[in-house]
Amino acid sequence: MGIVSLGEAKSKASAAGMDLVEIAPEAKPPVCKILDFGKFRYEKQKKQKLNKKKQHVVQVKEIRLRPNTGDHDLLTKLTKAKKFLENGSKLKVTILFRGREMAKQEMGLALLNRVSEILDEIAKVEKAPETEGRRMSLIMAPR
Repeated sequence: MGIVSLGEAKSKASAAGMDLVEIAPEAKPPVCKILDFGKFRYEKQKKQKLNKKKQHVVQVKEIRLRPNTGDHDLLTKLTKAKKFLENGSKLKVTILFRGREMAKQEMGLALLNRVSEILDEIAKVEKAPETEGRRMSLIMAPR
C-alpha cells in the first residue's frame, strides 16, 4: 500500500476486520501489516518451537579416575568413553586426588596423557590437562 498515515492505516485495518501489526519497528518509516494478530502470534510461536527443535545441545559426559586406577579398570572406563564420543558428546576425564596423592600429581598427568593417546583415533584434546584444587581434568571432543 506504500507509505500511509497511522490513522488511515488503522481505518483500513478495521474496515477489513483485521488488526494493524507492526512488523519492523526499527525501519524508517516503521513497517506494518494488516493481518489477524492471533494468527500472526500463533505462526511466530510455531517458528520458535521449530527452531528450538533443530537446536543441538552438546553434552559433556564425565569419567572419573584415580591416580592408581588399574589397567583393566581403565580400559573398562575407556570403552564407555568411546561410546560417549561416538554419540557426539564431549568427554571430560577427571582424576581425583586424595590425601598424600597430591604430592604425586605427575602420576595423574601421565594417566591423562595415556587416556588421550588411547582415544586419539576418535577424539581430539579440546582443553589440555589442568589442575583445579584436588582434581585434574582434560576435555576431549569427537573428531
